Amino acid sequence: QVQLVESGGGLVSAGDSLRLSCAASGRTFNTNAMGWFRQAPGKEREFVAAIMWRAGITFYADSVKGRFTISRDNAKNMVYLQMNSLKPEDTAVYYCAAGVTTTLTMRGSDYDYWGQGTQVTVSS
Repeated sequence: QVQLVESGGGLVSAGDSLRLSCAASGRTFNTNAMGWFRQAPGKEREFVAAIMWRAGITFYADSVKGRFTISRDNAKNMVYLQMNSLKPEDTAVYYCAAGVTTTLTMRGSDYDYWGQGTQVTVSS
């Protein structure tokens, strides 16, 4: 099993920045891909960004490309999501996910473990 705990969410104004953190513990050596997803009220969960633990290859949703950066610290089993130039439409609960898949994927079904989420609210 892998446990994921997100932190760093909060209430900010449009144009501000936030950094989300995801602490992974347990059998993390089984996982290859880490992802961030988000879900806004009344909407389906959507992919935000993903990174491969070892190679560090990254992949972003078009809606956040150029504004968000995903990174990892292998020694600390941490994954981060730096969010800049935040917009009201970025408001959502943000979830960290881990998968044993060896493919850098944006499909939620490819991820095996999920955190509880952290709320990000961006006011206009």
